[in-house]
Amino acid sequence: MSYGFRTGGYRGPSYRSYGGGGFSFGPLLTPIVKQLIIANVVVFFLMSLLGAFSPGWQRSFVYLFGLVPNGIFSGFLWQPVTYLFLHSGFMHIFFNMFALWMFGAALEREWGRRRFLKYYFITGVGAGVFSVIVTTLTVSAGWMAAGRFDPMTIPTIGASGAIYGILLAFGLLFPNTPILVMFLFPIPARIFVMIFGALAFLSALGGPGSGVSHVAHLGGMVIGYAYLRGDRLFYRATGSYYQWRRQQLRRKFEVYRREQDEHERDSRPPDDWVN
Repeated sequence: MSYGFRTGGYRGPSYRSYGGGGFSFGPLLTPIVKQLIIANVVVFFLMSLLGAFSPGWQRSFVYLFGLVPNGIFSGFLWQPVTYLFLHSGFMHIFFNMFALWMFGAALEREWGRRRFLKYYFITGVGAGVFSVIVTTLTVSAGWMAAGRFDPMTIPTIGASGAIYGILLAFGLLFPNTPILVMFLFPIPARIFVMIFGALAFLSALGGPGSGVSHVAHLGGMVIGYAYLRGDRLFYRATGSYYQWRRQQLRRKFEVYRREQDEHERDSRPPDDWVN
């Protein structure tokens, strides 16, 4: 699926337009988004070389650095981070990196590098952990039949969990920004995000079988929303605390000034001396 932004008539992310008219193909690359894309592409080429040289080595690489529930429980605790940089094919990495560029660059300019990178990994890692927890619970409860493959041994790879978290944040920060689906149909960002969230939720209820980790997609949005809401409450709480502290300090200063004025008044000699 292709995306684009329509310029004019809204308060959204700022970027330069490619070509004339009122349509912008997308934002310019920002530093963190650029580095993430480069890292993903480098790992993708490494996996492709491994697959060309030895498919067995490629499978071992995926099981070592992909997100495997049994691997997590065996102590491979790096997997919730490393699985974000693995992709299964050209179209998989292309659409993930395209969405990262289109929506992530706007967020990085809005938030700054550090906060954007933090959000990227919180949603990506959180989506992976969410997926492992859901898979483990559904298998333990008998809701997910193993069939030919045990869901606990199937690796999940790709940055889609973080991408869905970015989509959610974009929809919340720029709700009225028109998203051009297939570069033809404008949809407000908030509606766009709602549609993707509903599809991820319904697909997750359908269980495995499509080869796509819809649970991780849904997890990226859930973790992103929880983080942004908690972040807002944190800043609101800290803002209230600092406002209270300022009021306290202002009162102390006023008391101090009043005491100083009274002291000066008491120590001042009278205007007239009476004998």
